[in-house]
Amino acid sequence: MFDRQLSRRRFLSNFAFASGAVATGVGSWVIPAPWANAAEAPIKVGIATDLTGPIAYAGNADANVAKMVIKDINAAGGLLGRPLELYIEDTASNESVAVGNVRKLIQRDKVDMVLGGITSSMRNAIKDPIVVRGKTLYIYPQLYEGKECTPYLFCTGPTPAQQCDEFIPWLIKNGGKKFALPSANYVWPHTLNVYARKVIESNGGEVVFEEYYPLDQIDFSSTVNRIVSNKVDVVFNTVIPPGVGPFFKQLYEAGFLKNGGRLACVYYDENTLNINQANEIEGLASCLDYFKVLTKEDPFDAKIQAAYEKDFPGNFLFAAGSAATGTYRGLKLWEAAVKEAGKIDRESVAAALDHAKIAEGPGGPAEMVPGKRHCKMKMYTAVAKGGNYEIVGRSDGLVDPKEC
Repeated sequence: MFDRQLSRRRFLSNFAFASGAVATGVGSWVIPAPWANAAEAPIKVGIATDLTGPIAYAGNADANVAKMVIKDINAAGGLLGRPLELYIEDTASNESVAVGNVRKLIQRDKVDMVLGGITSSMRNAIKDPIVVRGKTLYIYPQLYEGKECTPYLFCTGPTPAQQCDEFIPWLIKNGGKKFALPSANYVWPHTLNVYARKVIESNGGEVVFEEYYPLDQIDFSSTVNRIVSNKVDVVFNTVIPPGVGPFFKQLYEAGFLKNGGRLACVYYDENTLNINQANEIEGLASCLDYFKVLTKEDPFDAKIQAAYEKDFPGNFLFAAGSAATGTYRGLKLWEAAVKEAGKIDRESVAAALDHAKIAEGPGGPAEMVPGKRHCKMKMYTAVAKGGNYEIVGRSDGLVDPKEC
């Protein structure tokens, strides 16, 4: 298991050493353009993500993906004959810190686009400084609860329809009809659960209870008791770190899995598998746009996974629930839009991004749904077995996000 509370001092030394990044202030980094264009300045890409804090494992992976993609674009000649320069700000899992740091990207660094944010509360905190006040294009890469229809804000992670429409019927068939919805108390779980409840009930299932807890809660004994005493079949979990590890451990110790219970969690990926011992989450089911096991069957997935692991060995894994795949997809769709637009201003790029497509990406091709600012993608259902995932279901084609 890796350190969830990554110390700032250790992070700063590791980050600077690994990337060649130059510190430009507290929580601020720039990776300079690799060459100069005498005619035009570099295109500036801003990344705002959780480099420190309880979900730093995800934010560091996202920053690493951005470094990898930008390096590849520059190696291929940049965009419009111009190199890309990467600016990274730490949102620190803290909205008030994030707003100040994101303003640096807009006001000081004058970036041409911003990609980032992991939790929905973070997106809601930083979108106004980027899109409205900053008049800058914003790409949000994380799976989320939907209903984000702000102009110039494009979403490249899965939505409730993409994660629930096929997954919940699978859970009823392979778990049972009695669901509990234990949840962190913020916008993503509240809104996702509204959608999940509809799908559960329309497929003959029952929500036994739906509860919300503070993000830092670690004692779930009363919740575990309710799950066991009500003979719940499926725990559809939206508790997040730091609470999720203790919660799953307490469920395991109460015999939930031993008695046939099924864990389900739609953000669980290879990063989060490491929070608990493998036996504590055996059989946990997740539905995401990518799992590492796909590298065994898809050459492109194998290629980008190998490239990431070569450049960034260690504990920050390339994984879907951590927004790494949405970061990759978002940057490549943006690249396609810039090439089509032939310019970098927000209006032109947004117009092209509205219908941008990529033939290859993590888990398969992807395309923006015109007029909706959300992304069609393939979806996969996987089950944790012995600390790894096995694919047990997959969509026939690209799944519609059903948003906006």
